[in-house]
Amino acid sequence: MTHTHHNHSHGHGHHHAHHHGVQSFNKAFAIAVIFNFSFTVFQIIFALIAGSMSLLADATHNFGDVFGLVLAWGANWLLTRPARKRYSYGFKRTTIIAAIINALLLVATSAIISYESIYKLFHITQMNEKIVAIVAFVGIFVNGGTALLFMRGAHDDLNIKGAFLHLLGDAFISIGVVVAAIIILYTGWMWIDPIVGLLIVFIILWGTWGLLRDSVRLILDAVPRHVDEQSVQAYLEQFPGVTKVHDLHIWGLSTKEIALTVHLVMPEKKLSDADFCELNNILKDKFHIDHATIQVESGSLEHPCERSEVC
Repeated sequence: MTHTHHNHSHGHGHHHAHHHGVQSFNKAFAIAVIFNFSFTVFQIIFALIAGSMSLLADATHNFGDVFGLVLAWGANWLLTRPARKRYSYGFKRTTIIAAIINALLLVATSAIISYESIYKLFHITQMNEKIVAIVAFVGIFVNGGTALLFMRGAHDDLNIKGAFLHLLGDAFISIGVVVAAIIILYTGWMWIDPIVGLLIVFIILWGTWGLLRDSVRLILDAVPRHVDEQSVQAYLEQFPGVTKVHDLHIWGLSTKEIALTVHLVMPEKKLSDADFCELNNILKDKFHIDHATIQVESGSLEHPCERSEVC
C-alpha cells in the first residue's frame, strides 16, 4: 500500500492574507472593548440614578458582551500563534471554545434579566424616563458603530460572527429601551419597563441558540454546516483513476479553517504532484477545505486497508 502525502498548495499569498485579516480584527476588538466597557460603566451609574430596570438589564447584558468580546479577542489572537510540537494545529480550537462560552454567557445573563424583570412587574417603582432615553440613545451609536467593525468577517468566521451579533443585538436593545422610556414618559405606564426587559431576553436567546448549536457541532468534529459532504465525496469519486473513496472525514480546525482526510483506491495509476495540486485547489476553492490529507491505495487483496471495512 502506498502512502502518498499531499503537498500543501497553499501559496504564501493565502497565508499572508489570512494573518492580515486576523490582525485587522485585533484592532476592531480593541476599539470595541474600550468603547463598550466605558459605556457600560456609564450606563450602570445612570441606570441606578434613574431607577430603570430596562436600562440596568441592558447594562448587565452589555457587560456580559464586553467579557464575551475579550474572550473572542483572545481566541482571535491565538489564531495567529504558530503551531508547537505538542499543539501541531496551533491553538485554533480556542476560537470554538470561545464561541461556546460566549453563547452560555448570554444564556446566563438572560436568566438574570428575566428574574429581575418579573420581580419588577410585581413591585412597580418610579423611574426617571429622560435619563434612560438619553443614555440608551447614546448606546445605539456605541453598539451599532462597533458592530460595523466586525461586519465583513461575520459570514465566514463563527467567532467574529458571535462578536458582531452581540453588538448588533445590543444596538437593537438600546432602541427598544429608548422607545419604552419615551412611551412611559407620555403615558406613565411603569410596567412597560420590565416588559421590555423580558422582550430583550427573548431576542438574546433567539440569537444565541444558533451560535450555541454551530459551536457545539464544531467541537464535536461534525462536518461544518456550509460544507456539503456528498458533493465532496462525489467530486473525489469522479476523479480520473479513482475506483473507490473511503474513510472520508471533514471537520473544523477552528471557526475559520476546515480539514479533510480521505483514502482513495486507485488500482491503475498514482497521483502525480500536479494531481495533488489540482485536488487541493478544487477542495479549497469549491468546498472551502484548507487542509487536505490524501492517502492513495492500489486496493490489492493481500494488503487490504483495514479502514475500508470500518468506514
